[in-house]
Amino acid sequence: AGAAESGISPISMACFDPIKATSRCNHDPARASRPFDRDRDGFVMGEGGAVLLLEELESARARGANIYCEVAGFANRGNAFHMTGLRPDGVEMAEAVVDALRQGGLEPADIDYINAHGSGTKQNDRHETAAFKLSLGERAYQIPVSSIK
Repeated sequence: AGAAESGISPISMACFDPIKATSRCNHDPARASRPFDRDRDGFVMGEGGAVLLLEELESARARGANIYCEVAGFANRGNAFHMTGLRPDGVEMAEAVVDALRQGGLEPADIDYINAHGSGTKQNDRHETAAFKLSLGERAYQIPVSSIK
């Protein structure tokens, strides 16, 4: 599956800037877009594309492929708390994590890495952090978390 997004436009900037979701440090890339950092101040608008190739485990093994991960479970939830806001307790996201673990027959100890949304906004970082702690318990403090943004 592949996708691309070209979201930079005057309208998108006019929507995100007033709610202080975008970083004010665009002039200093080392300080811009710092998810989960104490000094974070928002995200940097960007555009990109990606392709994801999924293959049946048996097929990958049969051809001797390097297997980097396995999708063992999937879940999602909605959060209609506010038009632009998230509940800080992360309950819905935590429910999705617990459901995905259950579907995959996994425990928090089986998780080695979290690729978070990581928008770099204080609101989202609080939400995601709370969800990880709620769903993974003490293991949440041991799992590396980053974002591809």
